[in-house]
Amino acid sequence: MINYSAIKCFFFFALFSLIISDSSFANTLSVSALVANIRSGPGTGYDVLWQVEKYHPIKKIKGQNSWYYFQDFEGDRGWINKRIVKKIESVITIKKTCNVRSGPGKKFKVLFTVEKGIPFKVLKREGNWINIEHSDGDKGWIYKTLVW
Repeated sequence: MINYSAIKCFFFFALFSLIISDSSFANTLSVSALVANIRSGPGTGYDVLWQVEKYHPIKKIKGQNSWYYFQDFEGDRGWINKRIVKKIESVITIKKTCNVRSGPGKKFKVLFTVEKGIPFKVLKREGNWINIEHSDGDKGWIYKTLVW
């Protein structure tokens, strides 16, 4: 005998999980300009707090006119103009040093090493490994626990 209430419950949970994951992705954006100013308020008249480079990922908190208020991987908050961010999947390194390899595994050659705070565009994912590209064109694979 088929338990229809269990099936309904399963589909409700699956749909709810999909909605939750989509909504968090909806708030994730990446810087599309080579360099972007992060400001203390929603306008060019506000102080520049710091700068970030292309593919720097941000979590949008709210929008105001043509500006987004956001939080980054270190919990820092600021304002960025909406014109210089896009829905590009990206990651940023969170460890002191990170190896970027030629393939998705520790057996592959280390191509280069980067420090904390380097953003990359995500090209694809394979298991626990992420194929990444820096704005300067350097590509490789990084382990998922090394990035945000």
